[in-house]
Amino acid sequence: MIKQRTVKNKVRATGVGVHLGLRVEMTIRPAAPNTGIVFCRTDMPGAPTVRAHALNVNDTRMSTRIEDGQTGANVATVEHLMSAFAGLGIDNAYVDLNAVEVPIMDGSAAPFVFLMQAAGIEEQAPAKKYIRVKKTIELKDKDKLVRLEPFNGFKLKFSIAFDHPVFHGRQNEVEVDFAETPFVKEVARARTFGFTHEVEAMRQAGLGRGGSLDNVIVIDDFHVLNPDGLRTEDEFVKHKALDAVGDLYMLGHPLIGAFTGVKSGHAMNNQLVRALLADETAYEMVTFDRRDELPGAFGVMSLSTAPQPV
Repeated sequence: MIKQRTVKNKVRATGVGVHLGLRVEMTIRPAAPNTGIVFCRTDMPGAPTVRAHALNVNDTRMSTRIEDGQTGANVATVEHLMSAFAGLGIDNAYVDLNAVEVPIMDGSAAPFVFLMQAAGIEEQAPAKKYIRVKKTIELKDKDKLVRLEPFNGFKLKFSIAFDHPVFHGRQNEVEVDFAETPFVKEVARARTFGFTHEVEAMRQAGLGRGGSLDNVIVIDDFHVLNPDGLRTEDEFVKHKALDAVGDLYMLGHPLIGAFTGVKSGHAMNNQLVRALLADETAYEMVTFDRRDELPGAFGVMSLSTAPQPV
């Protein structure tokens, strides 16, 4: 039987929130089976919690933000950490935060992956539950598109288009079949990016206050400003794929299916997940008794518990 997973030990990190600029202390700790990924605001009276789930998403401006209407707990910028949970096949964990935002770290999912590999990953007795797409769900908004369709594995195709010199002649489309491509090596290290001409508008909206060359790829009118440049030639579009992995994991379970995104972002990703959940004929919950029944993607994504350079 393919079993659920949690982290084996507590692991801690300190960083800054990219949008609010607040110093954040974060602890990831084990959780019981069937808990899901639950965030705990230790700085609020009673340390209220909010579960990472698509129906709890209440803001998608520049990040994915969740809130529990009953407890009042809210957490921003969860997508990179959720992507790391998905990439390591972790079903259950508590994430304690002493501020409203998950620390941005280096702008990718890689530091979170390394932290959880260092903590160790532990199997739990109950069966892991997967959501299998049974029919195509598609949403369009002018030239933007998101789609989920049946596929015996987990595959993403993403394309971006920016009228900017940095993107001209660059690989702006990526297709990742996780049966063939390890999440940790090929996707987790891709960093978020932003443009200098957007900074003032973001600051006026109360966003981007913690952004810097240490945690964002910064682009001016002509160049990437980070001294070390890009990690890979397709880092921009791979980061969008990384975001999509995190947004799709807000289903609460691993997804068996194929995702396509054309110029989409957190808002459309969340709308797509909600549309899937709203149509009970579009998906089914499945478990697997034997490893040879498991779609290959999940064998590749669920890596060993030993720390690896990322």
